[in-house]
Amino acid sequence: MKKITATGQSVEEAVNSALAQLNSTRDRVEIEIEDEGKKGFLGLFGARQAIVHVTLPADPVEESLKFLQDITRKMGVKSEIRVQRQGKNVTFHLSSEKIALLIGKRGQTLNSLQYLTQLVANRYSKQFLNVIVDAEDYRNRRTDTLIQLAERMANKSLKTGKIVALEPMPSYERKVIHKALLHYPKIKTTSNGTEPYRHLVITPVK
Repeated sequence: MKKITATGQSVEEAVNSALAQLNSTRDRVEIEIEDEGKKGFLGLFGARQAIVHVTLPADPVEESLKFLQDITRKMGVKSEIRVQRQGKNVTFHLSSEKIALLIGKRGQTLNSLQYLTQLVANRYSKQFLNVIVDAEDYRNRRTDTLIQLAERMANKSLKTGKIVALEPMPSYERKVIHKALLHYPKIKTTSNGTEPYRHLVITPVK
């Protein structure tokens, strides 16, 4: 967060001065007027300059990027991070020669990075941001794996007539499986347990 106190012959002039110093635009800042100023008699006698305080809040995406850069560096991984933003959705694409260290077993490290990065982003954001941290397209590959797992376990449940419980997964991975099995009319999927051990259960419907 940056804060500038600026003066001018008018409030508008003072605000524009502050915006120039902050290299920002009016829609990104918070403006507090301390003194609206006074022109004075004939513009000379008793004149008083306007005083404003202009604050530029920290950018949630920039803060999240700094966090990711810092934590990957502390993990001993030199990485490149590309940011993609679409409305409330922000994706950080990581690439590195040591990408496996950032992904971890079954994506556990990547999931943790994503969770922490989302906390950082929403600490600075006025609206909720949905953050995705990806590593060399791991998320798409993981989605394909989850869909195959879902279909395999659904067929197993239908064949045996028994309930099948899957391993604990983060909520968005459970949603992938829920969605993948929507076209199985004789299968019901539910989530059981509490985070971080919440898991999905596949139940055959008689």
